[in-house]
Amino acid sequence: MSQIAFPVPDVRILARRGEIIAGLAGLVPSECLITSEDERRAFETDALTAYRRMPLAVVLPHSTEEVSAVLRFCHEQGVNVVARGAGTSLAGGAIPQEDAVVVGVSKLNRILEVNYGDRVARVQAGVTNLGITDAVVADGFFYAPDPSSQLACTIAGNIGMNSGGAHCLKYGVTTNNVLGVRMVLMDGTVVDIGGGHLDANGYDLLGLIVGSEGQLGIVTEATVRILRSAEGARPVLFGFDTSEAAGACVSDIIGHGMIPVAMEFMDKLAIEICEAFAKAGYPLDVGAMLIIEVEGSEAEMERQLQQIIAIAQKHGVKTVRESRSALETALIWKGRKSAFGATGRVADYICMDGTIPTGQLPHVLERIDAIVKHYGLRVANVFHAGDGNLHPLILYNVNDPAEQAKAEDAGNDILKLCVEVGGCLTGEHGVGIEKRDLMTVQFDKVDLDQQMRVRAVFDPQWLLNPAKVFPLEGRIAA
Repeated sequence: MSQIAFPVPDVRILARRGEIIAGLAGLVPSECLITSEDERRAFETDALTAYRRMPLAVVLPHSTEEVSAVLRFCHEQGVNVVARGAGTSLAGGAIPQEDAVVVGVSKLNRILEVNYGDRVARVQAGVTNLGITDAVVADGFFYAPDPSSQLACTIAGNIGMNSGGAHCLKYGVTTNNVLGVRMVLMDGTVVDIGGGHLDANGYDLLGLIVGSEGQLGIVTEATVRILRSAEGARPVLFGFDTSEAAGACVSDIIGHGMIPVAMEFMDKLAIEICEAFAKAGYPLDVGAMLIIEVEGSEAEMERQLQQIIAIAQKHGVKTVRESRSALETALIWKGRKSAFGATGRVADYICMDGTIPTGQLPHVLERIDAIVKHYGLRVANVFHAGDGNLHPLILYNVNDPAEQAKAEDAGNDILKLCVEVGGCLTGEHGVGIEKRDLMTVQFDKVDLDQQMRVRAVFDPQWLLNPAKVFPLEGRIAA
């Protein structure tokens, strides 16, 4: 049985479906409105594919003005709205409800302005993450956040979930790289927050919006920071006999005050899965592997690597292999960034997203292994080790309800462990529906009530993505 509950659809809204669709048809061109069951099916789930709900209708606006008109109409009609980027959410953040209209940003896909002098770019929210870097790389710049789904995921989704990626250890996550947004509130009001400058006046509303999971408004444009590309970059593979040794090495590197540009972890199962897919030359005779990337001039990279290798040797490193070509570097990162897709070739999985203090890595890795074995399942660990953002992939059979329930229970136990050791429920995937009912593990009633009061100021009727983030019971209005 499904363990995650959805609210009962509002039968009054369902009965008015034809009327609502007619109203939407008067607001956007016909190619922007999807109403047939076959076409809506493409929007019934996201990357948390174990759960599906058929939306009332789907709207794909061309402009901020069309988004505003659609939201104003839904607000007047009391219709729920679920914002959607590319549907790559692993926490169920874009899964709709039967009485909700999905508003997608895929047609808002233009780069509006690039200002190299101020090192910013203004883009529509449907531009892909990698699309920003592609637009500026020829001029020696890049956009730093790089989630594994960056080929497909949109800036809108990145902002909603505060996405990170392999290189966030040095450059930060989305909130550190977004300077401003244009956002449409649920009543259709268009607001501009921040802009092409470093700090906005007044309260840090931008910090509130990034990571708000589509519950405060729908972002249609963003002004992002672009950075000058480094002189050079070199990833190195470090193989260890055990996951605990690799985790201790990560903690020691951070403890020495070193900040490589990236520090990624894979355990034995993850190594085997990714190597079978990418043929990246990963060592298969080790229990765990780190991908540590340094950047700068040749002298800088050599100095950093010597220090890191010395620390790794103290933890019994078994293999050290430096990339010596652009092709090798591309293959190394192909293997890591393909980890989720490669695992999907082997089994169904649930990908967790807890974050812990790096000093707890050896202990937590040992406990994760014990938790998953307790449920009779397997786990492939692949994650951003430098900032303690864990991504255990719990393997199971989606066609076996009992096994799915065990996988979800194991995932919940892992997230509770993360909170127990001083971490939190999510690093970059968001709460969505996946962690919604665990919010009481991290926050007491006073904390949750205050968060809900802030949320309700933006959307008093709780029409925006209403089944996500907060427990379904005990909601507070503005």
